[in-house]
Amino acid sequence: MAPPDIPGIPQVEGLRREREVLTVALDAGRHVVLEGPPGTGKSTLLRQIARDLSTRVVFVEGNAELTPARLIGQYDPAQVLAEGYVAASFTDGPLLQAMRAGALLYLEEFNRVPEETLNVLITVLTEGEIAVPRLGMVKADPGFRLIAAMNPFDAIGTARVSHAIADRICRVVLGYQDAAAERRITTAQTGLQGAEVDFSVAITRATREHPDLRMGSSVRGSIDLVLLLAGLARLRAEDAMVRDTARDAVLAALSGRIRIADGCDRPPEAVLDELLEAIWPADAAAPELPVPGPESSEQDGRGKADGPPQGAGHAESQSSLRRERQAGSTRRTKSRAELASQHASFEAVSPDSGAIDESALAELLAADPDAAARLLADLTRASDTQLRAAARRLAARVFVQLAAVGQHKSRGVRRLGSGRGDDGDLDLEGTLGRMSGSWPPASDEIATRSWRARQRSVVLLVDASGSMSGLALAMAAIAAAGVVLAGDARLEPAVLAFSETVTVLQRRGVARPPADVIGELIALRGHGRTDIAAALRVAAAQLAGSAGDREVILLSDCLETAGGDPAAALAGIDRLYVLTPLPTTETIGAGVRLARAGGGFSQLISSLADLGPALTRALAGAG
Repeated sequence: MAPPDIPGIPQVEGLRREREVLTVALDAGRHVVLEGPPGTGKSTLLRQIARDLSTRVVFVEGNAELTPARLIGQYDPAQVLAEGYVAASFTDGPLLQAMRAGALLYLEEFNRVPEETLNVLITVLTEGEIAVPRLGMVKADPGFRLIAAMNPFDAIGTARVSHAIADRICRVVLGYQDAAAERRITTAQTGLQGAEVDFSVAITRATREHPDLRMGSSVRGSIDLVLLLAGLARLRAEDAMVRDTARDAVLAALSGRIRIADGCDRPPEAVLDELLEAIWPADAAAPELPVPGPESSEQDGRGKADGPPQGAGHAESQSSLRRERQAGSTRRTKSRAELASQHASFEAVSPDSGAIDESALAELLAADPDAAARLLADLTRASDTQLRAAARRLAARVFVQLAAVGQHKSRGVRRLGSGRGDDGDLDLEGTLGRMSGSWPPASDEIATRSWRARQRSVVLLVDASGSMSGLALAMAAIAAAGVVLAGDARLEPAVLAFSETVTVLQRRGVARPPADVIGELIALRGHGRTDIAAALRVAAAQLAGSAGDREVILLSDCLETAGGDPAAALAGIDRLYVLTPLPTTETIGAGVRLARAGGGFSQLISSLADLGPALTRALAGAG
């Protein structure tokens, strides 16, 4: 039975508990961030609560160009010249408008806003006031609240929200509604019901569970799909659903909304065709849909899924990083019999001595990327010299391709800077200081403030000790290729491999083909002893003389067996990020402690699907 309506709380489809928490948080004077993938009702929830409470909403679109001045407000140059810096010359931005009016400030795409802009909110969230230069202190009306919204699953153009901000706001997580709620939403938005709605909701929800998709479609996809199905049926004079028409509509409505998982090279159309075949086989007259359960007006629980499917690799792994601590242990070669006992697909991939069937490996890579990468990495250690040589050549090519698939351009870390030019916001103080006295100022007297990318130097430290074999070695090789590929005019990468000694695979400022870097890495003879402190000192030497930020990405289990405490070797490194491959309880704790000492983050890499987003986050400098 659906729970009774609560007075003062608006009804939103499938979000009962979330709206209760949000309403009570606002009533208690708290600020809130709504977290969830697209199409889960964040904006709808806010609008209904604002309407119910008769509260004005000030909307702000968060993006990388949102400066503090655009959020707070700024002085009008002409009025300043005529009247000086008086209150009447100041134009309130959305933040001050909401503070003065006691309104809800709705900041969309919260994690796309630059950190420097978000920092102006710290005193607002804590003290309810903000000091504006020359204007003075502005106090918020008691009704003022900030509601932010963000999609935590999007790694492109986003950054991690700082702890200083997160510590001052409550967090409400929204997932997808259940099937019954999504059918009601789709019917309400389209005015249609029946088989078209059932089919659209079923295939849309299936995109969220497919292993080759990093993100599936929201309910907006099912809404568009129903409208396209109905429109095409009218255009083609079809009285009932036709499979070819359904396929056309599915590709148009969903192909742009789904995101292929890192490391998978299938096009969206191929995944959608597979889902269509499962729901509507080519030889069937109609889609084979589950019988809908009883419809309820509201749910008595969260009524929500947990968001986009998480990578299957998060289960605890029987880690190959269980370290052999005795001195002198190495990554030894493996016989064909040993490889066959460890890999179910070995004989298909290597049917004869010295041979590799690339087609079989490609099929395995599409079906199980982790298994394929683990096998290929182990083949580079084969005792069969011809097989080992062929595997190393192939690994250099395949691992570079996997690194390229997972590459995302990130906005990086930027700061506001003043200079001459037409880009950015007018720097009124700088312009007045340069003016000769006449108005308008000459072009060379105009000063602007714009976002300027910081130069950064990054060293990837790869653990090449004896414990790094199989999938862990593949992760190291792909990470090395990813860092090399990320190098550009603003990012100078270097790659080092270490065990008891440190090998420089690519020096900072010296470009090298990523395949060559991988080839040298996988050919290293790994030693069991691990001197992380020595590796950090060599990394610091590589970073010496850098004009920008000096950062290190460490891919290791962080269990040092030589050289002393790594935390004591962080001099010359501005920030350390730790990526822990195939984590165990022991390695998780070691990685967290070292990352904390280095001022960065620690992230677990349980499968190849985790590596791309983690590396992107580290290369973006998001701590």
